[in-house]
Amino acid sequence: MPTRHGAVGSAGRDTQALLSTTEAMELRRRDYHVERPLLNQEQLEELGSRRPAPVTLKWRTWFRCSRTRAQALLLQYLPVLAWLPQYSVRDWLLGDLLSGLSVAIMQLPQGLAYALLAGLPPVFGLYSSFYPVFVYFLFGTSRHISVGTFAVMSVMVGSVMESLAPDNAFMLDLNSTLDVAARDATRVQLASTLSVLVGLFQVGLGMVHFGFVVTYLSEPLVRAYTTAASVHVFVSQLKYVFGLHLSSRSGPLSLIYTALEVCWKLPQTVVGTVVTAIVAGVVLVLVKLLNEKLRRHLPMPLPGELLTLIGATGISYGVGLKQAFGVDIVGKIPAGLVPPQAPSPQLFAKLLGNAFAIAVVGFAIAISLGKIFALRHGYRVYSNQELVALGLSNLIGGIFRCFPVSCSMSRSLVQESTGGNTQVAGAISSLFILIIIVKLGELFQDLPKAVLAAVVIVNLKGMVMQFTDVFSLWKANRVDLLIWVVTFVATILLNLDLGLAVAIVFSLMLVVIRTQMPHYSVLGQVPDTDIYRDVAEYSGAREVPGVKVFRSSVTVYFANAELYSDSLKQRCGVDVDYLLSQKKKLLRKQDLKLKRLQKENKPPKQAATSKDTSISINVNTSVVDIESNNDVEGSKAKEASAGTELEDTGAWAPEDAKASDMSSLKALGLPQPDFHTLILDLSSFSFVDTVCLKSLKNIFRDFREIEVEVYIAACQAPVITQLEDGHFFDASITKQHLFASVHDAVLFALQHRRSGPVDPVLVTKL
Repeated sequence: MPTRHGAVGSAGRDTQALLSTTEAMELRRRDYHVERPLLNQEQLEELGSRRPAPVTLKWRTWFRCSRTRAQALLLQYLPVLAWLPQYSVRDWLLGDLLSGLSVAIMQLPQGLAYALLAGLPPVFGLYSSFYPVFVYFLFGTSRHISVGTFAVMSVMVGSVMESLAPDNAFMLDLNSTLDVAARDATRVQLASTLSVLVGLFQVGLGMVHFGFVVTYLSEPLVRAYTTAASVHVFVSQLKYVFGLHLSSRSGPLSLIYTALEVCWKLPQTVVGTVVTAIVAGVVLVLVKLLNEKLRRHLPMPLPGELLTLIGATGISYGVGLKQAFGVDIVGKIPAGLVPPQAPSPQLFAKLLGNAFAIAVVGFAIAISLGKIFALRHGYRVYSNQELVALGLSNLIGGIFRCFPVSCSMSRSLVQESTGGNTQVAGAISSLFILIIIVKLGELFQDLPKAVLAAVVIVNLKGMVMQFTDVFSLWKANRVDLLIWVVTFVATILLNLDLGLAVAIVFSLMLVVIRTQMPHYSVLGQVPDTDIYRDVAEYSGAREVPGVKVFRSSVTVYFANAELYSDSLKQRCGVDVDYLLSQKKKLLRKQDLKLKRLQKENKPPKQAATSKDTSISINVNTSVVDIESNNDVEGSKAKEASAGTELEDTGAWAPEDAKASDMSSLKALGLPQPDFHTLILDLSSFSFVDTVCLKSLKNIFRDFREIEVEVYIAACQAPVITQLEDGHFFDASITKQHLFASVHDAVLFALQHRRSGPVDPVLVTKL
């Protein structure tokens, strides 16, 4: 009776160290026994009363109309109605008020700066910091992310502007000067239409529950993409830092050409602009360092960006930086809100690809940050609703001339650290921005653009620090490092849209390639246990004599089915194809010889008789009787008369016994395999397709031809259902060839070959 003794691991030793001496001794004395009958799939289904899983048609519930369902849908798509009535004014309002004010102070300079990054007038950054934020307050489920302008989204929008509305398309014929008003009007129309299209994509995907699409963007891919985007952002701001006028470029290698042009035009640098940018950058860095030092003592971070903007605007107005030193300033910022404007459907075809890329990237950034904060604070973020909320923010924002937005990591961290508890903090920040738009925006007309460039560059710190991923991924996972490097290089060289497409395709190709390079192993039994492990990795694991157990680390499907079959034959140590070809060749010669002798009216030579073993197995619910009889050529197998009969459908079926002498490998003089049973461990299979079914059937056929019986073990329920649906089972392959575990299959194989009655009950010591 097979048994196994469980070794006490490090966790067990740690547990025993906490127990008293008496309890530890009692724990060591204790024996755990698991007794059950040996089960194949047919018996397991009968014992467990297996039935088809009930199929629920969700679409039927979509068309049901009731008050409860209407209320559930309303709360699902308008979450503010669910959490706002439960809002605790006493506990949360002060934190949300302080958090909203802190975020608004950051939104103002970042909105102006990121609008410039998107190639738009700065005031449109303020619009994009108001409308989308308030819409997200109504529809979003994350309590801590700060929706609004973001560097990566802005640089993607800027790339589209440079491509479809370059500066050289708005040059006046007479004096070759740039028509700024016409260019800005065209770009605003493009950006708002792009935002509407991005919103439509996001809302549509969210409504059909396509939030899982972001799972195809792995973390290394997203981090590498944002790191490469930070390089694009940095290079795009150099013209404002040095006061240069550069040519508009887009498409592959545009980043390289822009960087080379900056180097070429460095002698034309405006010194006043460089000094302004450096001073502003130093002040911003110092304030950030001071905030980190005094973080525990300050109720909210010092508004370094706002103070820098106010100081720079005052100095610029008082000194006259534009007139005295040629420093570019923001210019006129209109007060008040602009009326809504319908998008231009004629532009949809031009913006379709870019809109989808921006929609996916924006959602990936938002949901990744949202899940981080949700996990930290113990609530749930619904990815499909987040997709709808972000889509509505961009859709409604586009109608009010905003450009596409996502969430900012720096602002989200500030919103959390300053006591933000709910989406009310976002609503409060949007109200502060509204006040600035209506009354205070025009005060920043003399703000130097170099200061906004410094704000953008200093805020790139978090993304630039992601370069350290290279060292951590080198130690942790080289494949993820390859994804990181390819994504980064492709985004740098091919621009943001093509770079993202290449990164996604490469990432998916790697998944396919990794399924093409699985780990195949021959399993052996760990002594005194029913555990089977790779004999190449576990020196203590031993192959069961006469039994080969083969396992693949991945699902077998059309792309790797042939590799699975080839690896199986190679690992078994038997040249199956050679044996099959030689056997067919010798049998063909034998048939020709018999026909020739018959034609010559000569009796065929009788082949030497050989002794063989015919096995009949009668399986009862509690007893298995194995009868073994030595038969000579021409004898018939005895029929079983008691219990439920389990037919022996193996290579040595009784009806084939007469022909076995003439066609056996031994009679033909061919080498015999050193094992009589092959067990396929399918525990790693999650599905099977038609190609996999054919490969499994071919494995059964080929190994039976060389007198090796084949069994399958550890199939998951969905795989068994797919085997049934694919008509895998027939007269030669039944569910009696499937076993609940590898150990069951091994025991049955050994009992099948052993003579004399055997106890079928497995007694296992853990």
